[in-house]
Amino acid sequence: MSALAKAASAWRSTAEGVRHAPFVHAIAVVTLTIALFTAGLARGADALIQSLLASLGGEVRVTVYLEEGLPEEDAETLRRGLEQRVGGAATLVTPTDALERLGRELPEVRGLLVSLEDNPLPPSVELAVPEGRRTPEALRALAMEARRLPGVTDVEWGEEAVARLSAIARVLRLGGAVAFAVVLLATVTIVAATLQLSIYARREEIEIQKLVGATDRFVRVPFVLEGLLQGLLGGALASAGLLAFSRSAGPHLAQLLAFLVEGGVAPALLTPRLVMELLLGGALLGLMGSLLAVRRFLRA
Repeated sequence: MSALAKAASAWRSTAEGVRHAPFVHAIAVVTLTIALFTAGLARGADALIQSLLASLGGEVRVTVYLEEGLPEEDAETLRRGLEQRVGGAATLVTPTDALERLGRELPEVRGLLVSLEDNPLPPSVELAVPEGRRTPEALRALAMEARRLPGVTDVEWGEEAVARLSAIARVLRLGGAVAFAVVLLATVTIVAATLQLSIYARREEIEIQKLVGATDRFVRVPFVLEGLLQGLLGGALASAGLLAFSRSAGPHLAQLLAFLVEGGVAPALLTPRLVMELLLGGALLGLMGSLLAVRRFLRA
């Protein structure tokens, strides 16, 4: 039998399998659709959370307090040096600027601040930390390095806030990985079980094929194609569901959270890349389930 004839026979057998057990295959497709739809929502939520963390991380600033009475030229030299070391913008805040800012932030005590004879606030340099250096370890090392510079009295960098943000990100990534593993295992198991029902319904046909000399590969191919088609269909339906969800609930969610995320624009829930990932993921899950089901049957 030629390769073309074998391929045609495999596709005919696949079509017959779907026609004889549509309900079984529908269960597998629905299971894959739900799993992939959930995975797509998780990916969208992860993108939103990462954007939110990046936006909040952009507010992380290192404040380097300088000695009182430090000459402005020395303070400017220190600012330029810190800017070069950190790789982000560094702003020199004079005692006068600091007092005016405090008055704007606390208008209820502005009159008291104006009546002060001496300005108690020291000069400082505020550092905008680049994204790659916003981890607690990197910020701690930066603070220790800045404290050793001449003319520096203290450094503050919001250690508690940064540690909390990093902990949230780690927990979310770990939770997502665990949830993905559970969904992956459950989906493959359900797909394999449904395909096994289809295989057992056609076991007499398979036994006849084996008697006339069909190899295990010849028997396996139609069921592998069934799993592949189930996965692709599940991925397509999950993409359609995400598209419908993004069009109905997406604008309201984006309007609610856009002011929190970087750039003021919430990430898109469904992207061409996510569609491809869902299709490929569905195909992979379907193949894994079908291979598992056929392997169990051929071993029996």
